[in-house]
Amino acid sequence: MAGINGRALHYVFKDPNRKLSTFFYKNVLGMKILRHEEFSEGCEAACNGPYANRWSKSMIGYGPEDKHFVVELTYNYPIKSYKKGNDFIGITIKSKEVLERAKAANWPILAGNVLEAPGGYKFFIKDEPQPSDRDPIEKVTIALLL
Repeated sequence: MAGINGRALHYVFKDPNRKLSTFFYKNVLGMKILRHEEFSEGCEAACNGPYANRWSKSMIGYGPEDKHFVVELTYNYPIKSYKKGNDFIGITIKSKEVLERAKAANWPILAGNVLEAPGGYKFFIKDEPQPSDRDPIEKVTIALLL
C-alpha cells in the first residue's frame, strides 16, 4: 500500500486517569498542554461517543496545533476505564530525551523502547536526539480494518 501524503493533525485518546496521564505526557514525553476545555454536557456531534455527561478535553503536544501533531485527551467524568479498540497501533517519536525522562521517572520502558501511556496507548521511541527544528513525532500508525 502506498503512503499517504499530508499531515496528521491529532488523535483522540479517552483518558481514564487525568492526573496520571498529565504526568506521563508532560514529564515523560515532554509535551505541553496547549489548551484545556471543560464541557457540562455531551457533544452534539457525537465526537465523544454515547456520553451525555460532563467531560473535558486537553490538547497536548510539542508545539502549536497548526504546525505539530497533537494528542487530544478526552476525560469523561466519572468514567475510570475504557475497553481499548484495535484501530490505534502507536505513535513514533524521535527523542532519546523521552527515554531519559522515562528512566528518571521510573516509567516502564518495554522491549524496543516502547512506552505505554495510561489507557494502554503505545509510543515507540527512537533513541536519537530530539530535533529542535521540527516536530519529533514521526509517525502515527493505525490499523487498516477491512
